[in-house]
Amino acid sequence: MTTTDAVAFWDGVYAARPAAGDPQPNVRLTETVTGLPAGDALDLGCGDGGDALWLAGQGWQITAADISAVVVERLAALARAHGLGDRVTAVRHDLHTSFPPGGFDLICAHYLHTPCDLDRATVLRSAAYALRPGGRLLVVDHGSAAPWSWNQDPDTHYPSPREVAAGIDLAPEAWTVERADSPRRIATGPGGRTAEVIDHVLLIRRTA
Repeated sequence: MTTTDAVAFWDGVYAARPAAGDPQPNVRLTETVTGLPAGDALDLGCGDGGDALWLAGQGWQITAADISAVVVERLAALARAHGLGDRVTAVRHDLHTSFPPGGFDLICAHYLHTPCDLDRATVLRSAAYALRPGGRLLVVDHGSAAPWSWNQDPDTHYPSPREVAAGIDLAPEAWTVERADSPRRIATGPGGRTAEVIDHVLLIRRTA
């Protein structure tokens, strides 16, 4: 799938959804970040923008990246509407070909799954190298499929957090795995439907 096809796919996914006026942050983000000093953050695959807006509201300076122009335009407008336009920079990046520049104290990648070409291990390795010393990379993946997920392939393999960490292949003397587990939660989908799902949570801190 070409970059043009990937953009068209994700623009179509988000254009088919009504714009969220008040998107909520992911629970794995709030439980991880609450209590940390605010700094510079990067949200990879920012989607509706709930994480970016929450981080900005907590005092973080946030770069929110997504392949979809629909997402970027909506988030920029939402940030202005919430009085957070000076804290949120929404940018379009196809992570298959480019990575946002800069150094960060926090990088989060929530549910960065796609049917399009994407070398996730390379993207996450680039994210780890973009961390400042003491910074954290939070990777939250699906460990199961919700009934409303675009991916309903019963043969899908959901790599464990340790498998993801092994794929990133970071030197243990410079990066430390602080969390690698698979908690369950009740997710809410379109139309208020709910279902129990599994998250795969990986938290890596750069120590040097």
